[in-house]
Amino acid sequence: MIFKFGAPLTRSAIFLVLPLTDPASPSIVRSTLPNFSSLSKSVFFRDSSADFASTIGIGSSVWTSLNGLPSPKELHTFLIVMIYASKFERQLMKSLGSAVKLVDETVGFRYFDSRDLGFIDGTANPESVDGQASTLIAAEDDPNAAGGSYILVQKYLHDLTAWQALSAEKQEQIIGRTKFDNIELGDAEDDQQCSHKNLNTVEDANGEERDILRDNMTFGSLGSGEFGTYFIGYTGRLWVKEKMVERIFVGHPPGLHDRILDYSKPVTGAVFFAPSVDVLQGLAD
Repeated sequence: MIFKFGAPLTRSAIFLVLPLTDPASPSIVRSTLPNFSSLSKSVFFRDSSADFASTIGIGSSVWTSLNGLPSPKELHTFLIVMIYASKFERQLMKSLGSAVKLVDETVGFRYFDSRDLGFIDGTANPESVDGQASTLIAAEDDPNAAGGSYILVQKYLHDLTAWQALSAEKQEQIIGRTKFDNIELGDAEDDQQCSHKNLNTVEDANGEERDILRDNMTFGSLGSGEFGTYFIGYTGRLWVKEKMVERIFVGHPPGLHDRILDYSKPVTGAVFFAPSVDVLQGLAD
């Protein structure tokens, strides 16, 4: 896993979802993953001008089959690879061979100034030191998973015709920000419909707001007519993102779900653990 805190997010990415295919797969994957960092470097050295980053997340059942290491505390019941550059995915798939099966491949991109549904996305992302504290698992929380991160992935398909039929004012009420200049709107009154922004605001027992790192990308195809968002959330505390998901789908108060869901449908969703580079390289031991 490679994070570049404070650096601009990449302009495009390829997302691969790869479940294992047979009982022999874990040994092949176990011998391949320690070379993940080397494969990344070899691509970067060929074209150092490319904006390159890569992340590999491992699902709960795959993690237990790969090694004898304890499972991260919050990981629960797929292999996902996120590649923020071209040219790399072919080398990785060649290394994994028949050990995995490609069940989803999505090419994402940044739309204008990182807009999604017409609004700037990722405004609340933490940066630098705050980003590391929010995104990486701390040793005091889980020493066996320290330096890694939980990843929650969801693929959404948008009904753009219905969304674009709304007035800009109605869209702003749903999102919680102004559309053109990205100004945050006020919070809803108690027992009233909350905006998407409000529903994604989570506090711990001490009233401290908890952040995650969002690395969402839009995707689309004129041929298939499918347009949507590939949501990716990195966090050192999985409960934070799970609470956000609960608030979005159940509502806060319950019954008042996120109105984005009236125009955007989730079609996939999973939780993964992205180990630190040191742990990844040690899988072959």
